[in-house]
Amino acid sequence: MIQFDAPIVLWLSPAVALVMGLLALWARGARIRHARRWSRPLAVKAARTGRFGWLLLAGTALAACVALSGPRWGSRVVTAETKGLNVLLAVDISRSMLAEDASPSRLERAKEQVRRLVHQLEGDRVGLVAFAGQSFILSPLTVDGSALLMLVDALDPDLTSAGGTDLSRVLLQGRDLLFAGDPVADRVLVVFTDGEGHDSVPGIEEAAERLRRDGVRLVLVAEGDVAPVTIPILDPEGNSIGVQRDPAGEVVRTVRRDDLIQAIADHAHGVVVPAQLGDQAGAVRDLIDGYARSPQASSTAEQDISRAWVAALVAAFLLFVHTLTRRTMALAIVVLGVGLGGSAQAQGPINRGDRAWDLGDFRAAAEAYLAQVRRQEGGETAWYNLGTAALAIGDTATARRALERTARSLDPDMRYRSLYNLGLLRLRQAAADSGHASAYLEAAFQHYRDALLLRPGSRDAQWNLELAVRNRPPSSGGGTGGQGGGGGTSEEEQPSGLSPSQAEQILNSMAEEERQTLLDRVTRRRRGRETRGWNEW
Repeated sequence: MIQFDAPIVLWLSPAVALVMGLLALWARGARIRHARRWSRPLAVKAARTGRFGWLLLAGTALAACVALSGPRWGSRVVTAETKGLNVLLAVDISRSMLAEDASPSRLERAKEQVRRLVHQLEGDRVGLVAFAGQSFILSPLTVDGSALLMLVDALDPDLTSAGGTDLSRVLLQGRDLLFAGDPVADRVLVVFTDGEGHDSVPGIEEAAERLRRDGVRLVLVAEGDVAPVTIPILDPEGNSIGVQRDPAGEVVRTVRRDDLIQAIADHAHGVVVPAQLGDQAGAVRDLIDGYARSPQASSTAEQDISRAWVAALVAAFLLFVHTLTRRTMALAIVVLGVGLGGSAQAQGPINRGDRAWDLGDFRAAAEAYLAQVRRQEGGETAWYNLGTAALAIGDTATARRALERTARSLDPDMRYRSLYNLGLLRLRQAAADSGHASAYLEAAFQHYRDALLLRPGSRDAQWNLELAVRNRPPSSGGGTGGQGGGGGTSEEEQPSGLSPSQAEQILNSMAEEERQTLLDRVTRRRRGRETRGWNEW
């Protein structure tokens, strides 16, 4: 069955063809009349040529409109050669993961990191497991990331009726599922959990040692905080209607079990990604980038293939035939069509906020972007533009809310620019409010550290990170801002007594210290030692 992307263009195609044919007939009649003014023999010759030109032009217009309507039919099998890892993502969906000591909750933060990781592992074979009191497979190893993302969105404690958290079962089931994949590629199990296991510790440690013996690489991603918090009870709409209580009526409190998480990592010779790290997905990706990947051919079926090229080819053929008989007219039509198409593409729709930004009216730009956000138009780009424009006019509250929203984007470039401008906002607040300068500088430090994890080579982010470090009490010196992207907010301040090469040397030594800390933690595997490797920026 034939489908069309723009049926309205198909419906209008007969009218367009008719108009083109009538214009061609009018042009032919005008040519004959002009020839008759010169001489009768010339008029006879003009009448004999181009008799069917109007039909060719009408057919060309009709075929071009059919091509623009986007016809689709048929299917095909596409085979692609990929090199990938066997990566299994296991997400803890127990009730304790609803605790809100992570924003917006432990489970929602874990789901966000899983989404980012799925995007960053494109080409690898990735599977998904959910676990609580029992463990069940949501997706076997697959290269179809879009299907995985839909399953991630559905993760919820209501998926299982068994309470508690059985960590040993998910480790063993993860091992079995990974061994069903390609035997050449390394097998990686990534577990997102708060560590509140309710099975026996010896059983968990035995399962972890089984992973080590079988060569499965384990990465544990910690979620939550070590301070006790309550577990909310949510209605079907996601609103809190109370807190969890035990059978005796006492309020249940949950904490992140670093001791159990580290014990599992020690027995499996695995790695722990700390809960305090802003970009956990990026850290996991960096950890597994060096693992061995194996080649594999994968076949996917594509339905409703675009066939616009068929109609476009017919239009080109008819125009070519017409060119052979009336070169001047046909070439003029080609030039006119290319010119009109290029002009329409160049003009395009102009956003009112972008126009105001280009004119330097940042307040009007902020108001336009705010109206666009309220209309739910423009997606993340509108939110980012709103935050950048608000930063330009000094509206710190609006800038912070908008940029914090886009800093959670799945697009690494959007996250980098948002984190950069958030750091710039905190630096400005620190300069304006000396009483709270220390807190603002600490926030700027965190934002630029996360930005550098996304773009380690960014000189602008390096300078501003160094600025935040140097201005911690007792404050001194300065730094240069950088291009924030999007609307393009920037701020430049010249540091005193520190050259660019010195600043880069400081940052390189910080990065080296971080890498060495992580290496020591993995190789020594000291029980009970708190993971620090990704927190020392």
